[in-house]
Amino acid sequence: MTETLRAFALRILESADLGEKLRPAGQLVDTDPGPAFRPLLPARPAHLEFCGQRESPPIPHQNTLADPARRAAAHHIMANHELQALEVMAFVLVAFPEAPPEFRVGLARIMADEQRHTKMHLARLDELGLKFGAMLVNGYFWRKAQTFETLLQYLAGLPLTFEGCNLDHTLDFEGWFLEAGDEKSAAVMRAIHRDEILHVAFGWEWLRKLKPPEQSDWEAYQSNLKWPLQPVKSRGKQFYREPRLAAGLSADFVDKIEHAEVQPKPDGIGPS
Repeated sequence: MTETLRAFALRILESADLGEKLRPAGQLVDTDPGPAFRPLLPARPAHLEFCGQRESPPIPHQNTLADPARRAAAHHIMANHELQALEVMAFVLVAFPEAPPEFRVGLARIMADEQRHTKMHLARLDELGLKFGAMLVNGYFWRKAQTFETLLQYLAGLPLTFEGCNLDHTLDFEGWFLEAGDEKSAAVMRAIHRDEILHVAFGWEWLRKLKPPEQSDWEAYQSNLKWPLQPVKSRGKQFYREPRLAAGLSADFVDKIEHAEVQPKPDGIGPS
């Protein structure tokens, strides 16, 4: 079945049925990008509607993951992250219909990965005895996407910061799940990590294509991050160079991420 990129994106954004959100696309074409559209919220079933960030539970500490309930909680939080990434990418397709066709097609391929990642976490949730929606979920990534005014801001924010940080998180959690004796959960993280390298590579490729030629890669990245996003947020507890180099980032860029420090809030910026 043929489906336009816009119809695929709108199905993800406007359906409150999780099965519809995660249903793979048919043969995708981009014959009708349509007018720019910026939905305020994605449709979700009531038990998965966003709560405030401070109301949602934090990711379980690594020392607690011997408990299957804590591993289930970790998968629950990460399933919501993957689902939000899918929704944010759908938002980008409808908010920026003027984006280069090659970018739009490439983004749709990544969205298929996000659907698969969500399903992988949901499968582990089911095996660990926790229903998706049993815990509160926040909309942090979605709220940040609402501030993206350009494709460069999206590229700096989601692929190079959020997914860049996930290069570290996925390796950390793979190791922690293995320490807990949970090979199945570790395998999920290992598979997602491999895809995440490709997602960061996509962001890097398009940042370099779309930035002004007089800007360095680092200047383009930094200048398109909107507070509270900043380079330090693109790394996890432990920093891994190899996957970033595998994604094509230059050694100089990786050095700058590794040594980035927390920046003070700019004057005139309200609550994050």
